[in-house]
Amino acid sequence: MAVEGFRARHAAVQLLGAVLSEGEMLSQLMTLPNGPMDALPPSERARAQRLVTLTLRHLEQADRLLEPHVRRAPPRLVQNALRLAVVEMAVDGAAAHGAVNAAVDIVRHGRKTAHQAGFANAVLRSVSAEGVTFDGMPPQRLPRWLRQPLVHAWGREAVAAIESVHASAPPVDLTLKSDAAAVPEGTALPTGSLRLDAGAQISALPGYETGDWWVQDAAAAMAVRLLAPKADENIADFCAAPGGKTMQLADAGAKVTAIDISGPRLKRLSANLTRTGLTAEVIATDVLTYAGGPFDAILLDAPCSASGTIRRHPDLPFVKTGEELATLVPLQAKLIDHALTLLAPGGRLVFCTCSLFPEEGEGQLAAALERHPDLRVLRPDMAGIDPAWITEAGGLRLRPDLWADKGGMDGFFMVALTK
Repeated sequence: MAVEGFRARHAAVQLLGAVLSEGEMLSQLMTLPNGPMDALPPSERARAQRLVTLTLRHLEQADRLLEPHVRRAPPRLVQNALRLAVVEMAVDGAAAHGAVNAAVDIVRHGRKTAHQAGFANAVLRSVSAEGVTFDGMPPQRLPRWLRQPLVHAWGREAVAAIESVHASAPPVDLTLKSDAAAVPEGTALPTGSLRLDAGAQISALPGYETGDWWVQDAAAAMAVRLLAPKADENIADFCAAPGGKTMQLADAGAKVTAIDISGPRLKRLSANLTRTGLTAEVIATDVLTYAGGPFDAILLDAPCSASGTIRRHPDLPFVKTGEELATLVPLQAKLIDHALTLLAPGGRLVFCTCSLFPEEGEGQLAAALERHPDLRVLRPDMAGIDPAWITEAGGLRLRPDLWADKGGMDGFFMVALTK
């Protein structure tokens, strides 16, 4: 009989293997038919997801503790079961016997690893006997392909601070409808978002069923505040799914057209609109071929490397390589140029990316101003932002290490432009 918690831990080990060895994104694995999570009840799915993200945040430290006890790398499943057990003991404070027995059970049930159950047991008991702690170890470093350009852009001290923020599960940020009461468990942030501790059970919070709020990182919520929508303005939200910004625009009283190329993601957007009682015209199409408008304002949250969201998606450094920038940067420029053709005279465009790479932010702004001499930057004038976040050119540069004492924020670049 499998030990308690076997199914969730086994699923977490399978997910680790798919991320680290096959380059699969966790977000896709979570909903994969017949995948590791498919047959798990909600509570075990949540546990498996938490365990795999926790392990990905501390993989480097776990390997450092295991290294003296492992002469050569064992098979993938064994290695990941060992890592998971070490992280559970070091970070979760899990009892050694439970974590060790679960890992050994996972190895024993592997199709090709049953003979290594004794090895896994011996290694983990040796590690636990020495005391399993990551205290004194530096936070997990970003991979070289990501760390090197970020050090060049922001400096070693800033990158080390970003890595420190990445080591902890992020808090949960909510955006409230304008007429909604605050959630008692939350803490108000300077920019207007409400922050809850990591691990908050979203569906159990007051106001969920009545649609008083939605989950949205505080940094992401600043893009609409930068746009400053007005009631009855005709506003397009390009690349709109899953819909946080669409709902902000609709809540401000704007007439919103939400466009995204992904039909499945737009279903989630529509469900969010239904829950919150907000309205928008939802269109599934490629923004580059869309010819509507003219719009008083456009919000363009362009496809990007998502390098600013690692605190929420710790699988990204292991799955991506940076090669996607060669495709994404020209696409972002095309999207900016196309969006400008759909603006009414004097209209406003907010361009944003959840990226830490200057090529996807500051560089895009400089190039757009060069291509379009009639463009003017509208410098941020928003409550709660630090003037130090405003770039020399007038954009807003947000990084995970900002508000580190409050739990950080996603990395973003955003800028408001007018013709």
